Amino acid sequence: MSRIAQRFAELRSANRAAFVPFITAGDPDQATSFDILKRLPEAGADLIELGVPFSDPMADGPAVQASSQRALKAGMTLAKVLAMVHAFRKLDSRTPLMLMGYFNPMNAWGVKRFVDDASQAGVDGLITVDLPPEEDEVLRAPAAAHGLDIIRLATPTTDAERLPAILSNASGFLYYVSVAGVTGTKSFSTDDVRGALARIKVHAQIPIAVGFGIKTPEQAAEIARFADGAVVGSAIVSRIGEYGSTRRQALVDDVVGFCALLAQSVHAARA
Repeated sequence: MSRIAQRFAELRSANRAAFVPFITAGDPDQATSFDILKRLPEAGADLIELGVPFSDPMADGPAVQASSQRALKAGMTLAKVLAMVHAFRKLDSRTPLMLMGYFNPMNAWGVKRFVDDASQAGVDGLITVDLPPEEDEVLRAPAAAHGLDIIRLATPTTDAERLPAILSNASGFLYYVSVAGVTGTKSFSTDDVRGALARIKVHAQIPIAVGFGIKTPEQAAEIARFADGAVVGSAIVSRIGEYGSTRRQALVDDVVGFCALLAQSVHAARA
């Protein structure tokens, strides 16, 4: 059983949703980013989504775009992202970690080489937002050979005709995008998300985590009452952006403290 499947099984047994924080690797610099990453499990992160900085993150709103720009300006590369994961695995062998990014850096690296290197570093899953199901076999086949989960996305516009293609060969969990548009720019309707997940769960054999638009502990708890996981990204990287590269320890403590509040809300949501 993969780390992702094992973690969701543990949470299901405890009747708890997963808290899934997102940070961009190398934001605002590699050392500070790693200090945040290694403290996320103690803050209550059940799974971690680590963004691979990219110059044109088309699915991301201003906050995550800015985090990519900060990381790239600080010299972050795909090789350094994998090194960060490898260093994290020396400290934590249990917390599932997914890379979220775009296909261009993987393709430039060489897909088979990238998947092999990601697996050896300790990556558990890949969220590649610009590879639709019809085109992701180039990544999915080698990923499956290395035991890496391919995490697909569904959105409010995903209808009954489209859903089977998304669920086919999806693994790990399904990432439900709560609002139409890019990350961090809109708020979700709880009733709409609840209804969408109810329809999808009839067909899905894997857990469903919800992301986009979750900005506060209260909103995270709302989602955690009926979803298998709550993903928070823009609200976290926005806090990093407020500090920039100054007051490093204060930045790390603030971000980790905010993640702890989010985790507490998610974990208590069904109590």
